[in-house]
Amino acid sequence: MGNYYSSRIKRDKNRSRRKHIIFTLLVILLILGGIAGYIGYRMVYKPNVWLDNHPSVAINIKSGTSWDELKGMLYKNGTIVHRASFEWLAQLMKYPDNIKPGHYLIKEGMSNREIITKLRARQQDPVKLIFNNIRIKSELAGHIAEQLETDSLSLMKLLNDEEYLKKFGFTTENVISMFIPNTYEVYWDISPEKFMERMNKEYKAFWNEKRKARLAEIRLTELEAITLASIVEKETNQNDEKKDVAGVYMNRLRDGWLLQADPTLVYALGDFSIKRVLNVYKTIDSPYNTYMYLGLPPGPICLPSISSIDAVLNYRQHKYMYFCAREDFSGYHNFAVTLNEHLLNASRYQQALNQQGITK
Repeated sequence: MGNYYSSRIKRDKNRSRRKHIIFTLLVILLILGGIAGYIGYRMVYKPNVWLDNHPSVAINIKSGTSWDELKGMLYKNGTIVHRASFEWLAQLMKYPDNIKPGHYLIKEGMSNREIITKLRARQQDPVKLIFNNIRIKSELAGHIAEQLETDSLSLMKLLNDEEYLKKFGFTTENVISMFIPNTYEVYWDISPEKFMERMNKEYKAFWNEKRKARLAEIRLTELEAITLASIVEKETNQNDEKKDVAGVYMNRLRDGWLLQADPTLVYALGDFSIKRVLNVYKTIDSPYNTYMYLGLPPGPICLPSISSIDAVLNYRQHKYMYFCAREDFSGYHNFAVTLNEHLLNASRYQQALNQQGITK
C-alpha cells in the first residue's frame, strides 16, 4: 500500500514537472515569437531611408537593369540604411525577378515594404520636362534625351521622317513648330512615338479658340505665326518690346517688303556665334535668307517662347519699318519710320561695335 501511494506521488510530481516544463517552453516560444514578430515588423515597416535632410532622391531604372545594378543605385550615398533587411524582403516579395523601368522618387522615412511595393508595382513619378532656347532639331532631340530614357537618335529618326510627320500636319522643315516651350509632366520611360503624340496634343491645346481668332484677324496661319515669332525671339530678349518688333515685320509683310531679318542669315549660315552680320552674309543662297527671298522662311529658326508667339498675335500697330539695336547694348532697339532715320541709328550702333572690337 505504501508503495502504491509512493508511486502515485512520484507520477503526480513528474506530471507537474512536465506541465511546468511545457508551460515554460510555451512562454519562451511566445516570447521568442514576439521578438521575431517585432523584428520582422521592423524589417518590413520601419523607416529605412536616410537622405541627409533631403525630402527625396530620384532614381531612373533603365530597361534591362539587373538586381545588382539597382542595389548599387539604391545604396549610393547610404540611401538604404539596413541593406540586409531590404534584400530579405525584396527576395520574399520576389522583386529581383520583377524589376520594372521608370523614374521613381524615394522619400525620406520610407519603409522597405513601401519602397519595394512602389518599384514592383511600377508606381512611377512623372518628370518635369523643360525645353527652351532651342535652335535646331538635333539640339531639341539631345535636350529631351538628357531628361528622358529615350535616346536622341530615336527622336531624330522621327523628326526626319517625312511620311510619319504627315499625320501631325508637319514637314521635316517645320516640325520644330510643334514643340511649344513649356514645362510638361511626362513619364521618364515614355516612348519616342508617344512623346511625339503628347507634344502634338499640347500643340493643339495651345492653339485655343482665342489664339485662333487672333490668327484670323492678322491673316496668318499657325505655322506662319510661329515662324515669325522665332525671328522676333532672336531679335530681342526684351519682352516689353517684342510687340514693336513683330509690328515692324507685319508692316513689311503687308507692304511686300523683304523681311531682311539678320537672325535668319545666322540660321542659314549655321554659325550661331556670329554677333555682327556682315554684308557678305547677305549673298548666301538659302530659303532662310530674308535679304534675298520675299516672305517668311520655310520654317522657324528656333523654338519661340510663348511670349514671342503672343507678341506676334498681338503685335503693336505702328508706322515703324525699321529697327536697330541701341548703341548702349541694353538689349533694346531704336525704331524708325524712314530709311534716313534708320541709317543714323545703324551708324551709331556700328560705331559702338567698333569701339568694342566686335568684328564678326
